[in-house]
Amino acid sequence: MLTRFHSSTAAAPVLLEPVPTVFPAIKGAEIAAVFVGKRVAGDFYDSIRVSPERVLIGLLDVAGRRQETRSLLVAAQEVFRTVGTKLFSPADINESDAMTELCLHINRRLIDVCCGVHSCPAFIACYHENFGTLCYTNAGHTPALLHDSRGIAELPSTGLPLGLFSHATCEAPTAGMAGQSSLLLVSRGVIDCEGRANGDSGGFGLERVKDAIQSEPRGGTARSLCDSVLKAVADFSGGSPVCDDRTALALLRRA
Repeated sequence: MLTRFHSSTAAAPVLLEPVPTVFPAIKGAEIAAVFVGKRVAGDFYDSIRVSPERVLIGLLDVAGRRQETRSLLVAAQEVFRTVGTKLFSPADINESDAMTELCLHINRRLIDVCCGVHSCPAFIACYHENFGTLCYTNAGHTPALLHDSRGIAELPSTGLPLGLFSHATCEAPTAGMAGQSSLLLVSRGVIDCEGRANGDSGGFGLERVKDAIQSEPRGGTARSLCDSVLKAVADFSGGSPVCDDRTALALLRRA
């Protein structure tokens, strides 16, 4: 006679999470990111050193709730780190070609994981600390804002969001970051946040983000820049509950 034993409690499924980001030290520059509210949606940022002089930065805004996007975030980070290091570690490379290829790998991985299409706006950049250059691609993401002595320039979309078409590619131009300049990325939750105070209506918008950047005192830090922008959003919303992820990421070049 065969006796079967059954456990009284089933093992809980293990839910993978992205690896926590530890920002690398950068000669003459610094990176910081600030997240507000519970992680209910698909905001995700990461940064790794891929060579003695290059650092990769990424901000993704995967469509959907966190429980639906978790596996996509884990897969995207794995490709970002492994393929990104492989492509950008050689000293003599074409950074634009490497960036285009990296985005293509992330794009296809997202499609494979979700077995279909799933929109993932993304801003991915490679900062070269010796030259102060930023090779980037903006895959349908909110424009990045580059602030220097000349003012604020937008780095707009250079292609479609990732996760939609398997062979879609994004252009990867290069921007220079002068001394005392900053790059700011914000998620869609910042731009779309609705006003509740002082009769404000509609979304916070990109122009208010620019105002917050310009009001930040010179000599601040990457963290203080992120804090200032997110505080301005909170004031605009009148303290209403955060119903979407709000993320700000800043790269500050000092010299």
